[in-house]
Amino acid sequence: MSRVKSPPGSRLQGSPVSTAPSRTLKTIGIAIVEYADQFLVGIRPPGVDLAGCSEFPGGKCLPGESPRACAERECLEETGLTVRGIELLLNRRFEYPHGTFDLHFWRCAPVDASQLAEEHQGFEWVPRHELSSRTFPEGNLPVVRLLMGGGLPTAGAA
Repeated sequence: MSRVKSPPGSRLQGSPVSTAPSRTLKTIGIAIVEYADQFLVGIRPPGVDLAGCSEFPGGKCLPGESPRACAERECLEETGLTVRGIELLLNRRFEYPHGTFDLHFWRCAPVDASQLAEEHQGFEWVPRHELSSRTFPEGNLPVVRLLMGGGLPTAGAA
């Protein structure tokens, strides 16, 4: 922190000014959409953070929005598939170089089975046994292990 000096005679004395970038915590709702032992997975597009990584549908919560509602909304926006959040699988905080995130992974089920065969805007159904061959962001690895049947890691493990 540095101190900003006030002009002589002003009523303002020095006030602390942070030169570090802001690390605002962002709350993220993520939809883990499962159907017939397959999961809806996409690839992050070029030009965004973590480009080329596999991803589950999800994004930042709007003000006042719960992570569950966010996961449902983001899934609809990103894939066109309407889902219902069933259970919170995992909640964890993770720090990437581009920010700190409170990740909420929600197990979701499709609401309308007739939508399952439709194109899902760059997302595809990936069988459970193929999840480990995908490159997910580091913050997602504990939930991928859980989905693969490995359970959650012990405290202190990634």
